[in-house]
Amino acid sequence: MTKSLFHLALIFVFLLTSCGNDDNNNNNNNDTDTDTDTDNETGIDGGIATPISAFDEFNPKAVTVSFDGNEIIIESNGLPNHTSPYWPEDNPLHIDKVANNTEVQSPGRIGERSYELTVSSAPELAATGTTTGLGAIGISVSGGPIFNDLEGDNRPIEEVIVENFDYAGAHNGPSGYHYHIESFDVPENTTLSFDDEQLVGILSDGFLLYGRREVDGSYPADLDASGGHFGTTTHSNGVEFYHYHIINEYYFGNVIPLFAGQLQGTPNTIL
Repeated sequence: MTKSLFHLALIFVFLLTSCGNDDNNNNNNNDTDTDTDTDNETGIDGGIATPISAFDEFNPKAVTVSFDGNEIIIESNGLPNHTSPYWPEDNPLHIDKVANNTEVQSPGRIGERSYELTVSSAPELAATGTTTGLGAIGISVSGGPIFNDLEGDNRPIEEVIVENFDYAGAHNGPSGYHYHIESFDVPENTTLSFDDEQLVGILSDGFLLYGRREVDGSYPADLDASGGHFGTTTHSNGVEFYHYHIINEYYFGNVIPLFAGQLQGTPNTIL
């Protein structure tokens, strides 16, 4: 082989190798771009994302959480992971009435139901609030749905209705077992928020709902009419984001609604 042909062959090999390396680099970059970093503190349009670690609190036997682009899908079978007199009597989680409740119970027993809520990974405050309606307005950490402070005929919770609640702040109805009020402080309550900073659930506008207190044990002093504010939580890694608290106001001396205001974000349908 002549010297010039040898040089041409070397140049050809070099170019071929360089093209191959470029392809490999491009492939690696594409893989990186398609990875989803669930620990990011920013979401769509630079908004503050919902802390992904909060979903670790949800009952894994009832709730499935998945991520699809800028959306979070929360699915639940509605079966809580705590005891209640509303479980069928042959269920291991069945107990008798507890706390200051009477023997009065609403008809029906806890059974499997399907709930699905899709929210933005970085929900934003809306220009105006939205009044909640009857039915599920959120999904709790136990898997049961969260209702507002109204009953089936749109009347506020009354003392006679409070008698139907178990220690978890829930009762049964035509739409199944659901929560209206904060749980009672009784020995049986080992999983639900009571006068603390624990996560309660997520509401249909994508904002998380926490207990009455801040992380430092104080009651928040800057809540809006819905119980919301920007602040840190047990899941936010020091980053402030908008979330709700149970408002520290009692009905009838000893019960507190989980949520009685307007949703401050854009509500999504709970299927």
